[in-house]
This record gives sequence, structure tokens and C-alpha cells, in this order.
Amino acid sequence: MKKQLILFIFLLSTVVISAQKMKDVEGSFKNLNGITAFNLEFDYSDVQIPKFDSENDFLKDKMDKREKKEAGAGEIFKKSWFDDRPNRYEPKFIESFNKRFKNTEVRVDKNFSDAKYTIKIHTVRMYAGYNVGVVRRNSEIDAVIIVYEKANPSTILLSGKYSKVQGYGAMGYDYDSGYRISECYAKLAKNIAKGILKVSK
Repeated sequence: MKKQLILFIFLLSTVVISAQKMKDVEGSFKNLNGITAFNLEFDYSDVQIPKFDSENDFLKDKMDKREKKEAGAGEIFKKSWFDDRPNRYEPKFIESFNKRFKNTEVRVDKNFSDAKYTIKIHTVRMYAGYNVGVVRRNSEIDAVIIVYEKANPSTILLSGKYSKVQGYGAMGYDYDSGYRISECYAKLAKNIAKGILKVSK
């Protein structure tokens, strides 16, 4: 039993480590060395939701279920689903990334006019996870990252994909899906910052 537990923990850690690595990489983090500021662009177009054919199908399902319980609850959910992007996910990414650079060697922000380079984060898959008290599952996102020269978008310094970036927190008391998903973006930012830090040493 003990051997099985050790094997399970090893396999789980392998999956987590694998999910943190960028795949399908073009360019290199080395190309970002010396850049001190990045403009951020967030893209959620054509995002895939597991078990649904489209994001619209997902929203309809969730809205219909809520409307049956309480009139107007469906629209509230839809508004929250989209509002969480600029209000929670993106600020969480910015906060998580910037705090990795204690001496402000590198900064990111939206509409960063002084930045000559842009990091585009295209979320291609989003899973909200769940927490019903006795059972929970982490949120996950897959994201394609493209770093390019703002004045010349065809000049790409780095591109690649992060898969199954998981979000969780609050010691398991993460009942709000928006909170869980925002933690995915915090983890994604951490992974990108680590890539930059690694080549700057």
C-alpha cells in the first residue's frame, strides 16, 4: 500500500511538472533577456470548454439551470463569466508576474505605452473545476503565449503553449469558480516569469 501511495504521488508530481512546461516552442526565453517592460494582450476567442461544443453551449446550459431556480440568475452568471476576465483573471496575472521581480527589473501591464514588446495570452481552453465541500476539482486553463515586437507583430521572439495550468487556493475553501480560474492565471504568470528569470541569471 505504501509503495502504491509513493508511486501515485510520483506520477501526480510528474503530471504537474509536465503541465508547467511550455510546449510547441518557437523562439526562446533567451530572446526576452534584457527586456524590462511588456504590454499585455488577453485573447479569449474560440475558448474551448470541456464537455461542450462551444462556449455559447456552456453558457446556455449554466444559464438555463440557474433560471429554473431563480429568475434573472442566468444573466447574472453570464455577466460574471465575462466580467471576471478584466476584473479578476487579468489583474491576478499582472500581480503574480510583477511580484516575481522584487526590484522591478521586468514589469507587465495592459496598455503599457512605454513597452516595445507585447505578451499575448490566448486562452484556448478553460475548465472551471468545482468545489461542493466534500468533493472538489481544480480549475484548469490551456494558453498559447506569443511574445512579439509591438511595432512589428511579425517579429516573434517566443511562442508556445502551456497546458493544464491549474488553479486552486484558500486551503480548499475555493467555492467560487472565478476565484479558482483567477489562480490559473496567477500560476501561468509565475511560469512565464520563471522562464524569464532562468535566462537572466
